Amino acid sequence: MKALVFGGPGRSAWQDARDPALQDASDAIVRVEATTICGTDLHILAGDVPDVPPGTVLGHEAVGEVVETGSGVRRIRPGDRVLVSCISPCGHCPFCRESMYSQCRGGGGWILGHTIDGTQAEYVRVPFADMSLHSLPEAVPARDAVLLSDIFPTGYEVGVLNGRVRPGDTVVVVGAGPVGLAAIATAHFFSPSRVIAVDLVAARLEAAKHMGADAIATVSESEPLVADLTGGLGADVVIEAVGLPASFELCTRMVRPGGHLANVGVHGQPAMLHLEQLWSRNLTIRTGLVDTSSTPTLLGMLTDRRLPTASLVTHLFELGQMEEAYDVFARAADTGALKVVLGEPSHDELTLRAGPAV
Repeated sequence: MKALVFGGPGRSAWQDARDPALQDASDAIVRVEATTICGTDLHILAGDVPDVPPGTVLGHEAVGEVVETGSGVRRIRPGDRVLVSCISPCGHCPFCRESMYSQCRGGGGWILGHTIDGTQAEYVRVPFADMSLHSLPEAVPARDAVLLSDIFPTGYEVGVLNGRVRPGDTVVVVGAGPVGLAAIATAHFFSPSRVIAVDLVAARLEAAKHMGADAIATVSESEPLVADLTGGLGADVVIEAVGLPASFELCTRMVRPGGHLANVGVHGQPAMLHLEQLWSRNLTIRTGLVDTSSTPTLLGMLTDRRLPTASLVTHLFELGQMEEAYDVFARAADTGALKVVLGEPSHDELTLRAGPAV
C-alpha cells in the first residue's frame, strides 16, 4: 500500500509501505475512505513529539470500511462503514473505566500515528476495534464525519467541558484554527452570553464568525476588547488553542478572578506560569488530551444535522496528493486552509480535487 511515512524531524514521504495485518484478537483492518491532517502532525514533523519513531505512518483521523476483524471483535464486522477515533481505548484499565481513554494503561490511548502506524494510508490497523471504531451511516458524508475523529471532540472536551462553560459566560477562544473553531461552535451548547475569537489571521477570524463567534479580535486588540466587554473583570472562560508560550500567557491575562483557563494547544516549548501574579486569583487551569468519550453524542448531532462541520473543510485532495496537502495545510496563513480532507476520488460527494472546497 501507499502511506505517508515519517522520516524524522522535517522529513516525510508518500511511499510504499507494508500492508497492515491483524496482530491481536481485538484488531480491525480498515480501508481508508477519507483522512485529514492535524496540527499535531505538524508538531511531529517539527520534532515537538520526540517519541514518534522514524518509519511511522502518520495520521490519527479517518473514515473507512472494515475489511477484516480479529477473533475477539464483537461489535463491528467486515463491510461496516466506520469513524476511526484518534484515541484507542483498551476499555479495561483503571483510566478507561473512568472514561479517561487518553490515559489508557492497557496499550491504548493516542497510539495511531504516534506509537504505531496511523491513518494517512490506504489501509490502517485499528487496535481495540470495538472501542475505537464508531458505526457510520452511509448518509453522513466522509468529509464531515472525519472531523469527529479528533477536532470536534477535542474542542468540546478539552476546551468547552474542561473550561466549564456555563450559561451567561463570556468565553474567549485564542486560536481560530480547526480545534479553536470547533470549541467556538460547541461552546454554544451551553448558552454563553458571548464568544470572542482571537487570532492573527483575518481569514480565520472570518471563519470564526461563521462558526458562531460574537466578536473577533487580533492579538493586539484582544485584551482591551475583553476588558471593555466585561467591565474590566475578564472572561469567565479562556480556551488556549494555539500551543505557544505567548498565547498561553495571553490567556492568563484575560481570565477573570475565579475563572477557568482550558489549555488545548500542543506545546513544544516551556511556557511561563506567572504564579507571582496568579496565585491569589482563584483560577482553575486545566490541561488535557482528548478522551473521545463525547464522540457518540457528537456523531448523533452530526447525523441530525445539528453540528456545523462543512465550512471547516477548505481543501479536498486525493490520497495520492498527500505531500501537496501537507504543503497547503502547513502554509495556512497563505492558503487559507482550515481542514484539508484526503480520500478516494470516486466516493459520492468526496469527488476530490486539489484546491478550495466549494
